Amino acid sequence: MNLLIVEDEVRLCNSLVNNLPWEQHGIEIVGIAHNGLDALELIERKKPDLLLLDIQIPGVDGLTVARKVHEQGTMTKMVILSGHDNFTYAQKALEFGVFKYLLKPAGDADILDAVLNAADQLRRELALKHSQDVLQEKWRHNLPNLQNNFFVNWLNGKFVEWEITRRSQDVQLELERDARYAVVAVDMDPVSEQETRFSQQDMPVLQFALGGIAKEVLPDSWVCSDPGGPTALIFKAAADKSSDAVMLQVNTDVARLLSTVKECLKLTASGGICRTTGSREEVPELYRQAVRALQNRIVYGGNIAIPFREEPGHKPVLPADANLEKTLEIALQTGDEDKAAETLEQLWAMSGMMKAESVDDIQENVMFFGALLIRIMQKQGWPFKELAGDDFAHFLHPQALGHKEQIHAMLLRVVRRAAVYVQKQRMSVSHQIVKQLLGIVEEEMDQEISLHQVADRLYVNSSYLSRLFKQETGKSFSAYVIERKMERAKAALLDGVKISEAASMVGYHDGSYFTRVFRKYWGMTPGEVRP
Repeated sequence: MNLLIVEDEVRLCNSLVNNLPWEQHGIEIVGIAHNGLDALELIERKKPDLLLLDIQIPGVDGLTVARKVHEQGTMTKMVILSGHDNFTYAQKALEFGVFKYLLKPAGDADILDAVLNAADQLRRELALKHSQDVLQEKWRHNLPNLQNNFFVNWLNGKFVEWEITRRSQDVQLELERDARYAVVAVDMDPVSEQETRFSQQDMPVLQFALGGIAKEVLPDSWVCSDPGGPTALIFKAAADKSSDAVMLQVNTDVARLLSTVKECLKLTASGGICRTTGSREEVPELYRQAVRALQNRIVYGGNIAIPFREEPGHKPVLPADANLEKTLEIALQTGDEDKAAETLEQLWAMSGMMKAESVDDIQENVMFFGALLIRIMQKQGWPFKELAGDDFAHFLHPQALGHKEQIHAMLLRVVRRAAVYVQKQRMSVSHQIVKQLLGIVEEEMDQEISLHQVADRLYVNSSYLSRLFKQETGKSFSAYVIERKMERAKAALLDGVKISEAASMVGYHDGSYFTRVFRKYWGMTPGEVRP
């Protein structure tokens, strides 16, 4: 579950963020605010499940924030942490749906217990909304078929421009000609062998449940069930927002949806997000981007929202049919060299190559494999001639090769080159994002640096960025930031800088808190380091 902390006392706020074991209890801090206006803006954008809130904060006070959250009718659970033992305050808090009213100085255990109890209450309410009986009932009634069929055809490029207008009006949908849209593809992750409640045969009802939850969590989006494919979400962009702002909100909404699915179904789902917004005629292309991004869960694992990243020369495509050719395509897409080679061996064994008795038979089989590889690579935008290398001529004149085993070795070389090519491309794209992230840490060492803030600036969701950073560097982002700050502070102290100046240089404005962190990291105080 997601938690937003609103507290104007910097030391207490740092303590709440860093000293309580939120992650051990499945709670992610998605933001902190030191005043009421920032809190309202973050609540609107992040839509937290849980809110830990002080009353006396600058700007809009905490009770006003609680009232506005209550008026929105969301399921957000609020815990007040106040220094005022005032009956009127407590009474107002109850009127605004506050779950718990704590008085300062409350202990860490009391605060953690209150937030966890609020989370448990929210889970119970979600369970009531999404019980298996309710899901089965919704599944029997299904979604309005006419609107869903329109969305399926629209997403898959079945309409020319004038048909979009006429057919959308036929099913009572408002699609303005100059509006902008974003598309997301979400799908339940495969059911594991350890799962006892559901099996792969239950995937249709689970996918339907995913669509139902999406409608409740994201009521302003259109939800489409594409038969045989993922569930599609179509977001209509607000006219007064830039494309970057829209995509940032979409990333936040999808991450929240996946979190809710996990809480309700005790299973995970993943989402692929298109690169940017587009016109209604561009929606099919946006959908192809979203589906392509979703396929990358094979690389990053499940339970993740993945934004589409355009790799040089790539063109987003829809998945192929479920057969060996599809298996080869997926293996090449993910750069899985061993799987690609294994699948080629299976196709080779099934082909007529080994039984060929004439040059014509050989050439027909080479043409089959050549056409298959060209089709896969053209879909991805890969340079087939470059990847084939010196073997390109052999596809045109296979008789130049001495025997069938040489043809087999040639095909294997091309497949392995393609897999290595993808691996290098993925590393290049990933390194660009991580390089940006490392640059921000170095340039803004004197400020507070949090993963969710940096993710917002890079227009990706924090879960994706966290996993990518860990994959590239082998350590968590928070651990890396502390490591760099402590190394910088120690170097400054060794150069004779004052303790207060060293603390400020690495973003710590509370001297005692800096000393505690420094001692925990280096095993000595800043004063013991200074020459």
